[in-house]
Amino acid sequence: MSVDQLDFIWRSALRKKQKAKKRHNYRDKTKTHKFHCNIVRQTPNFSAIIMARNRNTRTKTTFFFFTLFTITVFCYFTPVFGFGSSPSLPSHSHHDHSHHNQVTARKFEIANDMFWKDGQPLQIIGGDLHYFRVLPEYWEDRLLRAKALGLNTIQTYVPWNLHEPEPGKLVFEGIADIESFLKLCHKLGFLVMLRAGPYICAEWDLGGFPAWLLAIEPALRLRTSDPAFLHLVERWWEILLPKVVPLLYENGGPIIMVQIENEFGSNGNDKAYLHHLATLARGHLGDNTILYTINGGTREKLDRGTIREDNVFSAVDFPTASDPWPRFELQKEFNAPGKSPPLSAEFYTGWLTHWGEKIAETDADFTASVLEKILARNGSAVLYMVHGGTNFGFYNGANREDESVYMADITSYDYDAPIRESGDVDNAKFKALRRVIKAYSAVPLPSVPFNNEKTGYGRIHLQKKEFLLDIVDRISSTDVVESENPMSMESVGQMFGFLLYVSEYAAKDDGNILYIPEVHDRAQVFISCSSEDNGGRPIYVGTIERWSNLTLGLPKTECVSNISLYLLVENMGRINHGNYIFDRKGILSSVYLDERILNQWKMIPIPLNNLNEVPKTNPIIQFAYSEFTDVSAHRGAKENVTKEPAFYVGRFSIDKVNLVNDTFISFRGWGRGIAFVNGFNIGRYWPLKGPQCNLYVPAPVLCHGENVVVVLELESPNAELVIDSVDQPDFTCTLSKSNLHRLEQTTYTI
Repeated sequence: MSVDQLDFIWRSALRKKQKAKKRHNYRDKTKTHKFHCNIVRQTPNFSAIIMARNRNTRTKTTFFFFTLFTITVFCYFTPVFGFGSSPSLPSHSHHDHSHHNQVTARKFEIANDMFWKDGQPLQIIGGDLHYFRVLPEYWEDRLLRAKALGLNTIQTYVPWNLHEPEPGKLVFEGIADIESFLKLCHKLGFLVMLRAGPYICAEWDLGGFPAWLLAIEPALRLRTSDPAFLHLVERWWEILLPKVVPLLYENGGPIIMVQIENEFGSNGNDKAYLHHLATLARGHLGDNTILYTINGGTREKLDRGTIREDNVFSAVDFPTASDPWPRFELQKEFNAPGKSPPLSAEFYTGWLTHWGEKIAETDADFTASVLEKILARNGSAVLYMVHGGTNFGFYNGANREDESVYMADITSYDYDAPIRESGDVDNAKFKALRRVIKAYSAVPLPSVPFNNEKTGYGRIHLQKKEFLLDIVDRISSTDVVESENPMSMESVGQMFGFLLYVSEYAAKDDGNILYIPEVHDRAQVFISCSSEDNGGRPIYVGTIERWSNLTLGLPKTECVSNISLYLLVENMGRINHGNYIFDRKGILSSVYLDERILNQWKMIPIPLNNLNEVPKTNPIIQFAYSEFTDVSAHRGAKENVTKEPAFYVGRFSIDKVNLVNDTFISFRGWGRGIAFVNGFNIGRYWPLKGPQCNLYVPAPVLCHGENVVVVLELESPNAELVIDSVDQPDFTCTLSKSNLHRLEQTTYTI
């Protein structure tokens, strides 16, 4: 796809959106976002789709499997979160909201190496809280907890890929309703530091860039002054930044500063790109808005990532174990005289965790003591994170240290932050940080709220619905792409999740050797022979992983016809930081069979719900929700165990509205997969690898009555086909000897 073709698609989509707005009356976007809770009825031959995209109109889904199934089920509900257990927190606003004619007097500036708000010095005590990692129903709850910690400022990224998942498809509703989030920050008395990107890092897929950028040919040079790349950035900011203007501090809003790019000095070397972003931002936001950059606190990184010529404030970040004040002295060298208030723009309260690692934890008292070193000398700091939240859907990022090491982030973004993933504040780190902040706060701190109530709803018995490879046969042929050689996921329009590659080869007496030089990230290999007695049932052979990339022996098969080869490739999350950020997914090389290239491929997309989008047609999920039979706790479930990917469905009931609370689903005893609750993609689980055992399920996803869990298990289901709804997180699943043995048994490599 060329940039010109992309332009045509984008403008066509924009025109359609504008026409749609004229035809429909939309609800006020500031109103509370609600999920549909679609309940599966115990009625034969009926099915229900997982999730409805439109809150106001009924969704009709039609598909064929032996017969026509059609049903539309609603369950509107007002979420009950346990807010009643939290005391009402007063707002201590530093803003003057009284009269419109006073707005013009509002001013935020830097002078005498200090921040000044309306002529008064301001010490920024802030925290990162990302609206896209928290359900909208919980935004206020988490912000009030940040207020109780003593913060006066919220810093948040803007992920381009969340807001434009497809070229020209703009999403600013639900969890992507950034304007409502910023207005809520303002209402609660917070200032805001907005991190507008276009690159954000954030342990978020592709550092916030839309994956469709990787499908453009010739390939874009991300984070450079490549004209084709800059054209797309300009187009995006033409949408985003005008939304920001009314929310600037000088215009009566909460935004005091806008960041351009992020930690560019760590890997970038194109100052022309940064200058262009600064010019572009000022063109939209005006000359009075303070722009800022954040770079690591070393001379080399600040030199590469600072743009002093454009009067852009340079802030720093550095490891918490470092002495902050030498870094602040260095910061002064990269700002104009008198324009360098000491600011640690990412004061790390914890750290990220990859699959296979021990959960990251940092000492509460030590973290608080370093923060005090900053605040005691009138320095400013932004806690990264004050509340981490969750990588719902497929948006988790990944890291890569060299050619062979790939590390995907876990679903939880708890970050060992003072406000935990589920909002808990009754912990040592919250108390230690609050004690320090209280001593330097200009206003009394609100009382600390109680933890939100959590409930374990008990054991959930699952029923295997169907193998994934059987269901894909129902995917429309118009969605299947055929090519001489394998194509990347981005090239066929499958940006997240899974893509199935299918080809054929002739059998050999002594078996075959399969080799894929470049697979991103994990390919499960199956073969089938249509002439065999089992009717061509696919047989699992093994798994080829990006980080090991071994050859795989295909077993000897006496097959009269050609053997079908299935490669189910999973995108585990795109790299979000470093020199390897251009991270296409899928099979990115030729596939070799006995050292000869295998040609003639079909690419079949696997449509699954993501955080901010639901596929237009989703026969896979529809069938998973079809007729459900009650599962006895005593039945022999072991016969269902298989290494072939399959959908499993279970239900649990919440009897009373006032018992709808947060919960966690434990996947101990399972292998690896994706889970959906009432249609909402709660993320990936991988207890065999660890450390995360349980996935967080916020109360707004649930409803009273029946709740449906759909699990796509990829390799090793629990022998009894049970999962558990529990009332606490668990990060103790580790790569024990028994788990290592199970992993080895799932891969046959030579």
